Amino acid sequence: MSTGAIIVIIVVVVLVAAAAVFFLMPQMRSQRLRRRFGSSEYDRVVSSNGDDKRAAEKELADRERRHSEYDLHALTPEQHERYRVEWTRIQEHFVEAPVEAVAEADRLVNVVVADIGYPAEGYDRQIADLSVEHGGAVEHYRSAHDVQTRSDASTDDLRKAMISYRKVLDDLLDHRPRKAVQRA
Repeated sequence: MSTGAIIVIIVVVVLVAAAAVFFLMPQMRSQRLRRRFGSSEYDRVVSSNGDDKRAAEKELADRERRHSEYDLHALTPEQHERYRVEWTRIQEHFVEAPVEAVAEADRLVNVVVADIGYPAEGYDRQIADLSVEHGGAVEHYRSAHDVQTRSDASTDDLRKAMISYRKVLDDLLDHRPRKAVQRA
């Protein structure tokens, strides 16, 4: 085989490899983001961006970048226990005053989120920030918060909101942030 033929073969192989990388990278990025955020959050963001997958993935990547700048830390055992006791009190209060108990559950989740190290910049920003490491809990948070903000919520709706807040709280209390620093 001549040197020219070898060079042509090498060039063709390099071009095929480059084309494969060019076409596979977006698919690999999509799969990584879907795994990171969960299918429901990924699909919700794509849908909210008018099915513009590229814009949605940019939004998700921006969330990851912003999230990486936070000083997140695991809760101390004392905080963990205090929040568990507070949750039990809120659940007991539900029997007498369901609307107030759901509002207290929302407040407790916000306190825990802040104690972990997330900024308190409003509900939508909080949901976006939490979706990076708490994708499974975000949908529960949304549904509970939606009920909590409704004035016409039935007792059954409020009960479901409490169950959802419990799932969010459990996720927050049991989760160790990826770059967590244990605080004493």
